[in-house]
Amino acid sequence: MAFPSPSGPNSYIWNLKQVYNARLGNNWPAGPLTGDIGLFAGGATPTLVNTIQYINISTTGNAVDFGDLSVATSGLSPMSNSTRGLFACGMSPTETNVIEFITIASTGNASDFGDATQSKQVAAGASNSVRGLVAGGRVTENFDTNVIDFVTINTLGNATDFGDLTVNRQNIPGTQSPTRAIFASGYGSPGGGTNVIDYVTIASAGNAADFGDTLNQIYNASAASSNVRGLVAGGLSPETNVIQFITIATTGNATDFGDLTVARDPNQMGTSNNIRAVFGGGATTNIIDFVTIATIGNATDFGDLLTNLNQGAAVSNSHGGLS
Repeated sequence: MAFPSPSGPNSYIWNLKQVYNARLGNNWPAGPLTGDIGLFAGGATPTLVNTIQYINISTTGNAVDFGDLSVATSGLSPMSNSTRGLFACGMSPTETNVIEFITIASTGNASDFGDATQSKQVAAGASNSVRGLVAGGRVTENFDTNVIDFVTINTLGNATDFGDLTVNRQNIPGTQSPTRAIFASGYGSPGGGTNVIDYVTIASAGNAADFGDTLNQIYNASAASSNVRGLVAGGLSPETNVIQFITIATTGNATDFGDLTVARDPNQMGTSNNIRAVFGGGATTNIIDFVTIATIGNATDFGDLLTNLNQGAAVSNSHGGLS
């Protein structure tokens, strides 16, 4: 049904018949989403999907439908600030350079943002309140890249070259503080998994520098952060439920944090607020786990995604890069 006009002398004035029909037809317009919102977009079930779903990170419960990407896509790179979520590149059904965005407070479908400098999938995504970065990824089969792109999240447009990772690789979890972006582990064709952790200063374009090493050579892991700690969870090396952490402001090797409720691969999705990290999906599961980032220990069940899902992307309006 048509809602009252947003302009004119009678803007947003409802008569009783309109109210009755909207309520009866389940068309009453939803208010804005509030709180610490986490979103999961795209992925495979195993067929590609375009679904976007959301949770409130501060509570527990199952995911709720938010809207749709323009096409079904997996292997997306996530970026977000407190207002917008961006989903870059991916496989739909071949590698793409498309970047889409949503307004986190308003449920609805994604819109075109611009293009990355390369068509690729399973690249890392990281962001602070101003910039979003897309790092590495698979350009074609058996060809990975070390290119890092950046966009200004609040300004529509194409990505710009930022610099390079230390190693060409794909299936990289990315995470962040307000100052640094961290790119940990990944898969280098044809060499297999790596334990390399790189970092960049988000405000300053340039090449990545070595940060340290993950506990083992993994890929298909997920990541989340507060403004102090970065977490890397799960992955394949072989399939693992291990969560490890780093202190983002320093450099050094990762340390054991605890375990997910179940080992899962490929590509579960991770995001956070400044207190909790949530890890959803992976392989053939719809499980969402959470941990308290400041407290070492095992994950706890949070709820479920709408369906079994892997190789999607997760963003939030309150992650560690925004605090």
